[in-house]
Amino acid sequence: MPDPSRYHLLLASSGRPVQHGWWANEATARRKLTRWVGEYGTIPGARITLTDEETAEELAAWPEEP
Repeated sequence: MPDPSRYHLLLASSGRPVQHGWWANEATARRKLTRWVGEYGTIPGARITLTDEETAEELAAWPEEP
């Protein structure tokens, strides 16, 4: 059974957490990341990250670091 909190999506603004989401399926979490960029990407200082909580690996981030 997949861990329902494995893939963690975090929306932060100016380094402060604004919203969190957790999913068991990586594909679902990646779709949510795309959706969040469209919905919240205009928030000043917005940063959205997707992390695999099992491995502690950052899988994706928006905007990308230079």
